[in-house]
Amino acid sequence: MSGEQELGITESKEYSPGEWYAEVVQKAGLADYAPMGGFIVTRPRGYAIWERIQSHLDGWFKDTGVDNAYFPLFIPESYLEKEKDVVEGFDPEVAWVTHGGHEELEERLAVRPTSESIIAPFMAQWTRSHRDLPMRLNQWCSVVRWEATETKPFFRTKEFLWQEGHTAHTDQADAWDETMTRLDQYERLYRDVMAMPPLKGRKPAHDKFPGAHTTTTVEALMPDGKSVQAATSHYLGTSFAEAFDITYSDEDEEKRTAHTTSWGLSWRAMGALIMTHSDDQGLVLPPALAPTQVVVVPIWQEDTKDDVLEYSADLAAELEEAGIRVELDDRDHRNPGFKYNEHELNGVPLRIEIGPHEVEDGEATLVHRPDGESETVDREGIDVTAADHLDTIHGKLLADAEETLEGEIREAESREEILGTIGQHGGYVKCGWCGDEDCEEPIKEAIAAEIVMVPLDRDEEPVHDECAICGEDAEETAYFAKSY
Repeated sequence: MSGEQELGITESKEYSPGEWYAEVVQKAGLADYAPMGGFIVTRPRGYAIWERIQSHLDGWFKDTGVDNAYFPLFIPESYLEKEKDVVEGFDPEVAWVTHGGHEELEERLAVRPTSESIIAPFMAQWTRSHRDLPMRLNQWCSVVRWEATETKPFFRTKEFLWQEGHTAHTDQADAWDETMTRLDQYERLYRDVMAMPPLKGRKPAHDKFPGAHTTTTVEALMPDGKSVQAATSHYLGTSFAEAFDITYSDEDEEKRTAHTTSWGLSWRAMGALIMTHSDDQGLVLPPALAPTQVVVVPIWQEDTKDDVLEYSADLAAELEEAGIRVELDDRDHRNPGFKYNEHELNGVPLRIEIGPHEVEDGEATLVHRPDGESETVDREGIDVTAADHLDTIHGKLLADAEETLEGEIREAESREEILGTIGQHGGYVKCGWCGDEDCEEPIKEAIAAEIVMVPLDRDEEPVHDECAICGEDAEETAYFAKSY
């Protein structure tokens, strides 16, 4: 097989999305499968995208009073058991260390599935007075959840990268504000950085984080009609503080129990990003996350080579000086067509083509990755022009995703309508719901769809007066969908 043929994506996003996704991840150089089932190796280009997601969030966290820290990978079993709901929620997925070298450990160590149980005891140690609060900690790390499911890079792996924030506050109002601040930052990340429109809501009571009072969520719709839990922010109430004795002395020297939160986003965001924007030519990336934002491709014959290369190099240098991540592809053993295909496969948002005509006329030809739209522009002010085009590309991606989402939220007033609508169209189906978990079961059993969220505002009137499944009075609106 020739190099040109090997570059191409052979699967169809529309007709075989699972195989297509796996091919894009591998051929765009984002990840490979590890020798152990359920694990992946993240390649440099894939990790660079994660670093940019991390950089945006980390900056926003720090701007709002969060300090980064790091806690051990291993959690003593006795610590994990202090919060019984956490143990029950994660027990089937916990990986245990039982031996150190040849010796059996006196106490089993859990490989962290989440870190409340190791962070909370130290928050308790470090909290004495109301002056110590609020305490806002975050760590960037990996966690392990031993799920016996098929590996889907970035969407579902036994080990994954994420950030987990943990905070303690004097009262419910402050803790709830914290919960909403993080949820809003996740929404901002998806919309302003990833060009994806998320839905904000909260999880139904039976699907909230173990031990939490309220779990809020941002959900993202994938092109195959499934929903992704894109990030969560939990108001934990006082349950963790009571279990781990996170208390403080108020202004009157009275002992009080703190209110805590936790919130996190994992590299599942990368899976959602790839699935949403990419196409049958390969990876498509919004400019804010692309390791290379602009590629300059010189096109020459021997008699014009020197002029074209000099012109292209000067243009690339100007873009780099303006802070744009640019690559000059001056390889002479590859033809322009091969280069175009390769950079499209790798998701470079903007291509600048420079041939003898552009040099002669003092111009540059700009080509957008998402749709192939091209425009020939003046060379003068190319840094500003390129930045404007990158903004336009972000806008195109966001507009396409918004249009898709808008057409994929439907209503249903009966069990049959829910099943038929999701079965035929996918997407979200909203309906009246009585609040009973039992009413989710027939939908889950029939088509593996579930309630992925309910409205954030508990006082919002339900979309219909009656529960679509049992016919009793509806308490709120439920959003049903198949999910990753």
